[in-house]
Order: sequence, then C-alpha cells, then structure tokens
Amino acid sequence: MAVKLAKIFRTAVQYNASDIFISTGTKPTLRINGELVQISDHPDLTKKMAEDYLLEIMTADQKARFQKALDLDFSIEIEDIARFRVNMFVQRKGISAVFRLVTSDIRTIEELGLPPQVKKTTQFKNGLVIVTGPTGSGKTTTLAALINEINKNQKKHIITIEDPIEFTHQNKSSMIQQREVGNHTHSFQAALRSALRENPDVILVGEMRDLETISQAITAAETGHLVFATLHTSGCANSINRIIDSFPASQQNQVRAQLSESLEAVFWQTLIPTKDEKGRIAGLEIMFVNNAIANMIRKGNTHQINSVIETSTKEGMQTMKKAVTDLYEAGLITEENALRNIPKEFEA
Repeated sequence: MAVKLAKIFRTAVQYNASDIFISTGTKPTLRINGELVQISDHPDLTKKMAEDYLLEIMTADQKARFQKALDLDFSIEIEDIARFRVNMFVQRKGISAVFRLVTSDIRTIEELGLPPQVKKTTQFKNGLVIVTGPTGSGKTTTLAALINEINKNQKKHIITIEDPIEFTHQNKSSMIQQREVGNHTHSFQAALRSALRENPDVILVGEMRDLETISQAITAAETGHLVFATLHTSGCANSINRIIDSFPASQQNQVRAQLSESLEAVFWQTLIPTKDEKGRIAGLEIMFVNNAIANMIRKGNTHQINSVIETSTKEGMQTMKKAVTDLYEAGLITEENALRNIPKEFEA
C-alpha cells in the first residue's frame, strides 16, 4: 500500500517512536521515549492535508463508520514499514489521528525485562488475570508475551478479542483464533458470549471497558477458563475497586464474592525512560490473590491490600515502590525518574 504518510511512518520507525500524531493545525509529531518531538521540516498540517493523509488509509466501510461516530479504532499494516493501531477522531480544527507502532515480533517475557514471576500466570488452569495501567503503558505488549508463552509451551485453544488486533500470533503448540471488534464481531460482549460456546481454554479480552464485558469476563473465569484482560486504572487495589464500583450497589456484595473466588492476579504497569535514554522499561506492581487478599476482597477491605502486597515478597508480590526502587538500584533508571514514578502514598 503506497500511502502519503509513508515517509512519516519510515521516520517514526527509524527513530524508534512509539506513537505518531497527525493533527490538523500542527506539524506531524512523534513520541520518542515518552517525549513529543515534532518533525521540524514538515509544514503545519492544513485541514485538507490532514484529510488527504488520513482518509486515504481507510476503507469505504471505515469511512462510513467514522462519519457516523466521529471517531474510530482500527489497525493497518504498511508493507515493508510496520503495523499500526490507529485512533481517528475529529477535533476543533479538523480531522486527527494517533498511530501506535506495533512491532511484528512478539517479544518474550525475558526480552521485555518483566519480573520472572509474571510467568506463573500462564500456568493457571482458570481464573482472571488483569494487566492495568494508563494508555501507552505497554499492557498489550505484556499480554502478547503471556499469550505467546502459552502458545509456545502448552496445547491450548486460545481466543483473543481485541479492538483492534495489534500483535498477530501464529499457531505453535496452541491453536489461536484472533477476533477484532468491528471486523470479526460487533462488540466485546457479543464475542465473549460466543467464546463461551467455542470451547476455549484461554480467553484474552483486549479491554474490560463496560459493565457487561466485565461481568462476562468474571463469569468466564468462574466457569473454568483462564481469562486475561486489561483495565485503565492505577494500582492493583484500585483495579478491584474499579470493577466492583462499575456494578450497581445491589450487586456489589455478589461481585466481591465472585472476584474473591475467580481473581488470580493483577499487574499494574508503567513505562519509565531508561538511564541511557535509549528506551523505556516496565515497572510492575504485582499482586497474586492469596487467602488474605481474597478475604479482603470479600469483606470490602481493599484498602488493606497494599500492606499485604508489601509483606508478601516471598509469594512473588511487589509494590510499585519496590519495583521502581529495584530498577533504580540496578542502575536502569535515573533517581529523578524513580522519584517521579513512586506512587504518592509511598512518598515521605
């Protein structure tokens, strides 16, 4: 596919950018190691220039959906350059888009520098595993590594439900079926309902973004499936609160009971610039649900969970403070970035 954006795409790949911003009224901009950098020799994008760039990469169906909804998520692959996750939207000055570069290689848990104990989740027979963090914190990359680990070493039927598909998996020991919301299914909810009739061992839910999806993911975990999912929250305990609070008050006690039985682990992830400024490294708060945490979830005492995480390092748990401190003491990040990423409740 020859596209007008090809030169900008190549520049982004050359400088190892994570994102590209095409926005009416400003120059094309890259995010490199977390910082925004404009492409200085490119003129500011006029409304027409932005439309020429962006409408060209959409299919007729996508244009129709975009015109109706005024924003759209999809993915594209530009031959010999890269694959991108795209969010297209309309802002005050005109059409804009954010492109997330998706590497074709699925990196392993070891290559990503993730704590080795996260691999334990790939051995669970059932239950819910949540990876949480803000947009751009590497949640999808971590999930791809976990699914890849299962795919390499276990004979499982894996169904992924994504919006859009970012990493494409090839069958290894497992059979993987990837479904994209909009192209292969109408919604996360519809795909999850269908998945329960498709005899999966493992289900990946790209994002638990509404009550019905959260409810169905919990049900799937309760009925013998291993479910991986993401949430946009900060903190392991906060993720549990977010799930419970999304339900009506009359259902919250029941949801606490369900979560105490089905939730297996929560990882809170953030990306921190490396000391050499050549990349970013993940800091992870890690919570595995033991008897004490299950009891706290059931009784609504989630405010006590952080203290259990802090005192359960022998079980593989760690707070974000410990994760960040370990990265600093290993010489991988600067003191300034360490202090910036220690949660406020741990500052003294």
